[in-house]
Amino acid sequence: MEKVYQFFTLISLLIYWLLIAGITVRIVTKRRSIGVSFAWMMVIYVIPFAGIVLYFLFGELNLGKKRASRAKDMFGPYGVWCKQLQDYRQYHPESLTDFAQSISQLCQSRLGIPALADNRLELLKTTDEIMQRLIEDINAAQTDIHMEFYIWNPGGLADCVADALIKARKRGVKVKVLLDSAGSRVFFKSSWPVTFRSAGIELVDALSVSPVRMFFRRLDLRLHRKIVVIDNIIGYTGSMNMVDPAYFKVDAGVGQWIDVMVRIHGASVPVLNCIHAWDWEVETSTRSLPAMPQYREQDKTETDVVQVIPSGPGMPEAIIQQVLLQSIYQAKHKIVITTPYFIPSENLMFALISAAQRKVSVHIVIPDKNDSMMVEWASRSFFYELLNAGVNIHRFKGGLLHTKSVVIDENHSLIGTVNLDMRSLWLNFEVTLAVEEYEFTQKLNRLQRRYIDDSTLVDPVKWRKRPLQKKFIEQFFYMFSPLL
Repeated sequence: MEKVYQFFTLISLLIYWLLIAGITVRIVTKRRSIGVSFAWMMVIYVIPFAGIVLYFLFGELNLGKKRASRAKDMFGPYGVWCKQLQDYRQYHPESLTDFAQSISQLCQSRLGIPALADNRLELLKTTDEIMQRLIEDINAAQTDIHMEFYIWNPGGLADCVADALIKARKRGVKVKVLLDSAGSRVFFKSSWPVTFRSAGIELVDALSVSPVRMFFRRLDLRLHRKIVVIDNIIGYTGSMNMVDPAYFKVDAGVGQWIDVMVRIHGASVPVLNCIHAWDWEVETSTRSLPAMPQYREQDKTETDVVQVIPSGPGMPEAIIQQVLLQSIYQAKHKIVITTPYFIPSENLMFALISAAQRKVSVHIVIPDKNDSMMVEWASRSFFYELLNAGVNIHRFKGGLLHTKSVVIDENHSLIGTVNLDMRSLWLNFEVTLAVEEYEFTQKLNRLQRRYIDDSTLVDPVKWRKRPLQKKFIEQFFYMFSPLL
């Protein structure tokens, strides 16, 4: 009997070793960044058995067989739709600056989406302003309303938006709402889904989470976009989920969430609508591509140029990171970045340090307190190298700064849903806008200055003298930062 036990022990060890070796080869041949590969190998080697299970669940970008097949079939018709944008008068790349033209060419080459003029952009900076303006537009809707959010949290002004949607549906407006299953779990456990569906609102939970699905697709892929499109004419996107900060995570000890949204009127709205249509079809298999942008004589003064940039599984890999890197490398004088979660990739770290070393004034504004302990400690692990290069790090005191924005040389801006972490840049479904419009960028620039005024600048000398135990914790989470 003892020999039998020994035999099974040896067989088990051999199987375990073969699994370890096989996954190691798989990690190396996937040719991901060194940091991501190293982090996964450390998880597998340090955590016996469980590390292997974790890799199978979260180690690869697995959208699921059905969704992946559906997304592959969608490329053709959606590509044709995007190509038609070049035939419209809003498309005139010759008017772009060299900075914007390089971004547009990159996006057109990889996504097939060109930059379009004839937009009017408004920067909405407070919750009340965002919600009230959105409710006004919903109340004026005539044909359809399309929404998608990562989080919908009941309470306060979010309920007022929900009531406005129900009233719109009762007067014949078609309403589609797509919400991330994990991010909006509180909403789906409330009475609102029944109320919505009873009113005739089409409500879909995206990327549903369940124990069964974890064997067929990666569970931590999330729909992180925030999009509202009304009548294919008015659009919203930005950092704000459908939440009232006075009713959301009030016990987290980080203060109220600080967000912005961009209200768009014009040619780029159908592109946002097309992204919603893509996400809707991936989940439901129902296709409803929007109408093309329409030129209206009364809109001839709306000349803001906008490049809409979606990313996520099934789309060109890391396109938003490419745009961000391209923007940083083109900067000549100043870079200001605001982000709630700062865990940069190796390429992004190198770009920021290179910018500072060539005497570009680089400013990163992050919350002083974060709602994720792991992210907060991992984020701090990057400070030392950045501070040594001359990067200015500001810790915002006025709440959880959730605004995701980049302003380059006070003339060019990126704004949307993307955090500067590996999850947003590589995994989640995201959207950002590259804006070529001086007045809008100046408004965003002034808002960033207000954030900086309400922040504490990290002192490099004091930071070097922080306690040894803090350095140890930072380095511990740094090892896992590529996976956060």
